[in-house]
Amino acid sequence: MIRNLRRAVRRAYRRKVDLSHPARSPLGSAVVNCVGYAGGKRQSGHCPPDEALRRVRKENRADSDSNGFVWIGLHEPTHEEFASVAELFELHPLAVADAVDEHRRPKVVPYDDILLAVFKTVGYAGHDEVVESGEITVIIGRDFVITIRSGRYGSLGPLREALEAMPDQLAKGPSSVLHAIADFVVDEYVVVADAVEEDIEVVESAVFSERAGRGEAGRNDAARVYQLKRELLEFKRATTPLSRPLEALATQPSPLIAPAIRPYFRDVTDHLARAGEQISGYDALLDSILQAHLAQMTVEQNESMRRITAWAAIVAVPTMVCGVYGMNFDHMPELRSVYGYPAVLTVIVVACVVIHRGFRRNGWL
Repeated sequence: MIRNLRRAVRRAYRRKVDLSHPARSPLGSAVVNCVGYAGGKRQSGHCPPDEALRRVRKENRADSDSNGFVWIGLHEPTHEEFASVAELFELHPLAVADAVDEHRRPKVVPYDDILLAVFKTVGYAGHDEVVESGEITVIIGRDFVITIRSGRYGSLGPLREALEAMPDQLAKGPSSVLHAIADFVVDEYVVVADAVEEDIEVVESAVFSERAGRGEAGRNDAARVYQLKRELLEFKRATTPLSRPLEALATQPSPLIAPAIRPYFRDVTDHLARAGEQISGYDALLDSILQAHLAQMTVEQNESMRRITAWAAIVAVPTMVCGVYGMNFDHMPELRSVYGYPAVLTVIVVACVVIHRGFRRNGWL
């Protein structure tokens, strides 16, 4: 079931041309979609949220097995735009504030007879080695689902299409949508983690190549390692706080989570654990790469200093001899000798050659 859902989501995404900025519906500037479901099937026609909710509740009263609900999707609503939706569904004031405000951490919080879940979405721009994050807030009640999305990533259009192709799953109620969104978000974590791994391999190859640690190339490698570590930190903020809430959804009974849906959250938790382990492993690997790179740069600098020191020692010989004979004293050896000048040059050359060979033998040159 889960594999079929994931394949359906991927097919739906391939059919989309641009999902970063979904088209606005006539329902308002923030409402992307408003759909009612009964018995797992989408109700025909488009209607405002109040009318969709009225129809679903009427259907639920007429058929107790219908398990119908309304799914309203919003994109970056303001407090004023969300106020009418909150009033219609009688949301808890704290849930209203939580739904619109930007969150620093993902979480799952119960409020009276609703459940609010916050997921951090991620996307990876590989050419820039940047992990970009967005946010999806999901509020579920007994007969409604409200999704609030912010950021470029995490469009739920393909997910909605995939779920509508699986009416048996939708028939389990709003918690099926919550699971599908959690599964979709966590699957993207795994995809981004794999993309980050490829870039880490590129950086690793560059660091351990022959040119590593030399001049501008060495500084660029260090900057790329720091950039990847920074992006991994952003990634970790999206994944780490989510493990306990998902585990609670999988293990602790809740009136808003259908018993048939609860086992599916275990699969999502396993995928999240895999992504978390990958991130931790990449972070440790980048630490090792950075330490190795710094060690290479230190060795390279030591090599340069040894060469400079060796040449300075060689140059010191003629400097000393010429300095002595430049003191302009009358009574100095060989000042009047015909062979004085060539003798001094010979001594300088021989001394320099001997010192040079000594440094070469010891690996300094």
